[in-house]
Amino acid sequence: MSLTNQVAFITGAAHGQGRATALALAKEGVHIAAFDVAKPLSYPGYELAKLSDLESLKQEVEKLGAKALIFQGDVRNNEEVRKAVEATITTFKRIDILFNNAGICAYGLAHELTEEAWDSMIDINLKGAWITARHIIPQMIAQKSGNIINNSSIAGLRGMNRLSHYATSKWGLVGLTKSWAIELAPHNIRVNSIHPTGVNTPMNDGLAALEGKTTEEIAVASAGNLLPVPWIETEDVAHAVLYLVSDKARFVTGSQFVIDAGLLTR
Repeated sequence: MSLTNQVAFITGAAHGQGRATALALAKEGVHIAAFDVAKPLSYPGYELAKLSDLESLKQEVEKLGAKALIFQGDVRNNEEVRKAVEATITTFKRIDILFNNAGICAYGLAHELTEEAWDSMIDINLKGAWITARHIIPQMIAQKSGNIINNSSIAGLRGMNRLSHYATSKWGLVGLTKSWAIELAPHNIRVNSIHPTGVNTPMNDGLAALEGKTTEEIAVASAGNLLPVPWIETEDVAHAVLYLVSDKARFVTGSQFVIDAGLLTR
């Protein structure tokens, strides 16, 4: 895939889709800068990744023969992101891939959401992607190449019950994707979004616990895939990212890549 010795900056990298993508890229010879909050947050209230998850990711990446940097930080914090990006560029001299993956999800009727719930969802899922990209894009422009993948959702292409704040954040990523694709095409930078259905991650385990349901019940209620699978796996997301950042997708930009097990066909 011509990815050897490229450098990827991944947010929300410690577990779930971010971790799987980091490992899939490392197998292709990509060096990894992994950024994750790696601590509890007051909202959404379920357990997030831990610092030990970041540390074990570094070990796994290095076992695959790639180099790894890890950063504990919040995508809402401009200075924490800036310092991590600068450290990555100092070490590797470039950043070829940005995977804006950091995100949260929680249920709630629109008129019952607290301001903390609304602001946390928008600031982590949407503003965090913008904050991260604004520090990385100048480096990509300077090197005249790059790939940005924004991790949206099927909720970024349709409305979803009790997920108005989540859907709003994910629709916003589509706007960023299409606008950045236009702005950055002259610099040979491609920008795409991916749209998974429900993914088998610790986040969905946390959501199920908050709802007092099983993960299977959550899958059926929030997704209802056409193919007979309750969840897709994190590796399915990683494979989509691998394709989009490879030369096999060299003329793909501004697109919305759906990995939905047929859900949107319903």
